[in-house]
Amino acid sequence: MTRNIVISQSMYFPWVGMLEQIRLADVFVHYDDVQFSRGSFTNRVQIKTESGIRWLSVPLKDLRLGQRIDEVQIDDRTDWRRSHRDMLRQAYRKAPFVKDMLTLVDEVFAKDASTIADIARNSMLALAAYFKLDRPTFMASDSLTIGGASSERVYDITAHLEGTAYITGHGARNYLDHDLFGRNGISVRYMNYERTPYAQLHGEFTPYVTALDLIANCGASGANVVHSGTVDWREFTQ
Repeated sequence: MTRNIVISQSMYFPWVGMLEQIRLADVFVHYDDVQFSRGSFTNRVQIKTESGIRWLSVPLKDLRLGQRIDEVQIDDRTDWRRSHRDMLRQAYRKAPFVKDMLTLVDEVFAKDASTIADIARNSMLALAAYFKLDRPTFMASDSLTIGGASSERVYDITAHLEGTAYITGHGARNYLDHDLFGRNGISVRYMNYERTPYAQLHGEFTPYVTALDLIANCGASGANVVHSGTVDWREFTQ
């Protein structure tokens, strides 16, 4: 029996591609005990507006070089939650399911969250629940007490969870030791993102915005576009 493992840094209201990884996972590991990278999607995401693409960025407090994602504190000295909600309400005020989207945002913002890992995980779990992507078991990497780094640690986590397949996004192609997995009977598969178009506001379709866009425009039926598969790493890297 195939047992799919996905290991990913948490992302703030991520794009549909992350939901597709969740859909395929038997176990989804929030990989947040690793170094935070400026410019990543951990604390920011794009939305479509009448004036073009805008960013929603969660402000960070006293960020230090080398801090882990689950150590980075949210800066609550400004009411950024209200600002993000206002931007979403304005951008999607003409969308048919804007109430669904804003209700989900309110539920996420109402939960306690002191670190960027907290709010990113909360947002991902809320999106998964809305679209009924309840296949995986969710866990945090620090709960596994598995040390190491890079490919070796990812492999050790996958093996510990008795995975038969490790599913990953495209960013891993430049560092992952595919042979390490293969020698030990674990296949590596990359997402084959279909980027399926759906009805969007504000011009030409783009798949790279928050999945809140999918909720606002399509409601629960948006789950029908969360259907990408995977390809073997050999095919992907050719």
